[in-house]
Amino acid sequence: MLNSESTPLPERMRPKSLDEYVGQEHLVGPGAVIRKMVESGNISSFILWGPPGVGKTTLARIISSQLDRPFYTLSAINSGVKDIRDIIAKSASGSIFQKKRPILFIDEIHRFSKSQQDALLGAVEDGTIVLIGATTENPSFEVISPLLSRCQTYVLKSLDVEHLDTLIERAVKKDPILSTKNIVIHEREALYRFSGGDARKLLNIIDIIGSSQQKNEKITINNNIVTETLQENIAMYDKSGEQHYDIISAFIKSIRGSDPNGALYWMARMLEGGEDPLFIARRMIILASEDIGLANPNALLIAQACFESVHKIGMPEARIILSQAAIYLATSAKSNSAYLAIDAAIEEVRRSGNLPVPLHLRNAPTKLMKELDYGKDYKYAHSYPGNFTQQEFLPEQIAESLFYEPRENSREQEIRKRLEIQWKKY
Repeated sequence: MLNSESTPLPERMRPKSLDEYVGQEHLVGPGAVIRKMVESGNISSFILWGPPGVGKTTLARIISSQLDRPFYTLSAINSGVKDIRDIIAKSASGSIFQKKRPILFIDEIHRFSKSQQDALLGAVEDGTIVLIGATTENPSFEVISPLLSRCQTYVLKSLDVEHLDTLIERAVKKDPILSTKNIVIHEREALYRFSGGDARKLLNIIDIIGSSQQKNEKITINNNIVTETLQENIAMYDKSGEQHYDIISAFIKSIRGSDPNGALYWMARMLEGGEDPLFIARRMIILASEDIGLANPNALLIAQACFESVHKIGMPEARIILSQAAIYLATSAKSNSAYLAIDAAIEEVRRSGNLPVPLHLRNAPTKLMKELDYGKDYKYAHSYPGNFTQQEFLPEQIAESLFYEPRENSREQEIRKRLEIQWKKY
């Protein structure tokens, strides 16, 4: 069945062993942690965190196959606590007859509720199952602490050009269907750009182009053909929600560009497509500091309140709260000064290294430290008029550096005036 033209190319090309697996060398390369687990036969529960199309599901299947373990799979989108308990019960009853613990693979584990995750704890703890979770979201925020503490977290990376080239060559030369066709690849830049390090996207693009021509007809792949084909087949290309990151990008850029209508449209697209509303709310929290920041400090409070309210209320009512927050953020004054400031400070730290803390700023809890002049000449701001006095707070080597630059909005212009009065250097 896998050789049928009705089977998508990504499924036909799914690797069967770690040696065929492309990418994630830091996890599956010689001597890497997951390869060592598989080679030893001792597998522990873990969570795979990475963007779409980088091999999370494939890796779980390969591990199960190479270890010859029973393999159960659940999707957080359409599975409940009952499904989890059924698999745990089946695994527990089967343990009498089998020595190898079954693997339970949960796709999109970040979508599991607390009660669903709680249902896994006992079985993971006592070894009834080995849990492999897959998530595109930071598990620190989405997976409950008790379950997270029982699992290692491994980060998967987007595939680079070398990996994508390997997949392209395999598809064209080794796929039982495409290899029978006369496919010539002249340019690959559009394949790289549209796939964005996502193997599934890449193979789907090639599949769409390769399937559009007759068997003996020459098929040319270049940048123009890739672009034109995707525009004509956008519905097919997006049939599994692969524009997830494109749409959230459009949503964020609409708010950044102060367009509430664009923001609402892209939000509606995500909600209608089944996107987790907490994902949208979380991105607005980030945006509130990155793109609005000190121009309107209330934006962060609104975004945080939105996240908490959506978490408590849920859909469909949460759509109203999300709408209110998105409109507020879109129509707010904008500033990226906080974002630029911390990046400038980090760049300085990386350039100048761990400079010593000036003596007058050091803590002096012991007599010896005081004798060494720790804290000497420190000026306590509250002892001076206006609770301010000039003194240097940076290491001598980078004294007078400016990381924060107020932007041209009314709120930050007030900040600039105050800094000019106090520091005489803005």
